[in-house]
Amino acid sequence: MSNSDLTIIAVFTHTNCIKMKNIHKFGCVLALILGLCACDKGFDELNTSPIALGSVSPDYQLNQAIVNASPGLSQIQGGTSIVKQQARVFTGVGALGNFNTDGRETSSSNWNTGYQNIRNLVDVLTKTQEDPTKANLYNMTRIWRAFSFMIITDSYGDIPYSQAGLGYSEGVVKPVYDPQESIYRDILNELDQAASSLNITNPVITTDILYKGDIDKWKRFGYSLMLRAAMRLSKVDPETAKKYVSIAVSGGLMQSNDDNSMLIHTSDFPNAVGSSLNGGQSYYQYLVEDFVSYLKDNNDPRLASIAVRYVGAKGIADQDEAHADRSPSVQIGMPMGYDNTTIGPIADAAGLSSFYAYSQLDRTRMGSPTAPVFFLTYAQTQLLLAEAAYRGWTSGSPATYFANGIKADMERYAEYGSNTSINEQDINSYLSAHPLQAGHELEQINTQYWVASYLNGPEAWANFRRSGYPDLPPNPLRGDLGPNEDFMRRFGYPESESVVNKDNYQQAVSRQGPDRIDTRIWWDKK
Repeated sequence: MSNSDLTIIAVFTHTNCIKMKNIHKFGCVLALILGLCACDKGFDELNTSPIALGSVSPDYQLNQAIVNASPGLSQIQGGTSIVKQQARVFTGVGALGNFNTDGRETSSSNWNTGYQNIRNLVDVLTKTQEDPTKANLYNMTRIWRAFSFMIITDSYGDIPYSQAGLGYSEGVVKPVYDPQESIYRDILNELDQAASSLNITNPVITTDILYKGDIDKWKRFGYSLMLRAAMRLSKVDPETAKKYVSIAVSGGLMQSNDDNSMLIHTSDFPNAVGSSLNGGQSYYQYLVEDFVSYLKDNNDPRLASIAVRYVGAKGIADQDEAHADRSPSVQIGMPMGYDNTTIGPIADAAGLSSFYAYSQLDRTRMGSPTAPVFFLTYAQTQLLLAEAAYRGWTSGSPATYFANGIKADMERYAEYGSNTSINEQDINSYLSAHPLQAGHELEQINTQYWVASYLNGPEAWANFRRSGYPDLPPNPLRGDLGPNEDFMRRFGYPESESVVNKDNYQQAVSRQGPDRIDTRIWWDKK
């Protein structure tokens, strides 16, 4: 029974009571009471869905934003393909870096997923800002919000930032686009405030899926993310970069692989990329010649953990365990710039039975549904420290940080399972053969960062643009690139933005440059 029905009954009953008050006053009042009680009894239960959420716990919302940040295959295809690690050979949806295509139906995933997370995170901040018992949750959320915004702005440049996520709370449905410069300055400030405000004496949120309430690890994550953000500015604003590198180092960075920001997957909670590869998408994806050749030529033990080649495969059906060979010596990466038709003669010339016999990410190991996802690692942090020390922005030996970063990344492979772990002897042999060499520091450090960021597409692409390394030859297919750039520098905004948020979109384009894949964003300077 609805509220309007109750009102009608009450008015009708009351009217009749007045007419009959000298006759049945008591009875009418009693009838009114009983009638209303009868209609109201069970009303809340009747009109409330037994399965609907009345409210959402803010710690659950933070977890949801963390889980959603685990990249899907489209995000992997974007970044890893642009930096020539892994490429899709077939045209159509999902074809980005291999063809330098402005494929917004695929590249918009960073935008859509990112802002879905931002809405959750802004809601958490609203709920927890004034609650002292949720102080740690509030600052953990600020850190993850900074992480999420970095992916979005690194992908597109100027984006909605200051007004993002305010549609429900403040009715802002057409948020302004903030300049990337102001976004990065605020992100660095937010990380400084949030990381320094985390306190083990405050109530601990043990339900968080990332560190299970370990505040010390959250602090180290926050300051390590600050180091990453600071190094983005190495070309465009070195003074600010140096300032925040110092703050991050003083605050306390990741100390070992135990501090890695990672998401564990299980058969009940599968890795999205692994699920796609094992669900029929693997034959679209191949390791790129540049990546495989670099690992192979340097006797890098990581290649044995990453790759599989289905020797003699003539079609999809042959990509099975009977044809699988994981030996580094037999791995052959696919050259970029070809589709599934034009690659045929190239494969023939390489002595392959077909293009299906090129090397792939092994979907039974690092590409499995139970493979973990790494958001930020100790290895990446050590490599950024190596560069910062080389630039004179922090103390310590660049060579030591460099070696620590390589060692940590190789040791990290054990997280994928015993069949991907790299033994200590192989790690030490590699380090002995590849010391940091004078005059080649930036190239070596950032090429190792490229390897250490494999399967973290947005980060591999961002650091490639920032540093200019590794020194990769351009993809021969220029696609939608103009004459002045050899690589994609950003993604185009989702097509809906030019319609639903037209004025703010146009203001961003007029400030940043044409909405093209070869327009450089603020920190991406030559």
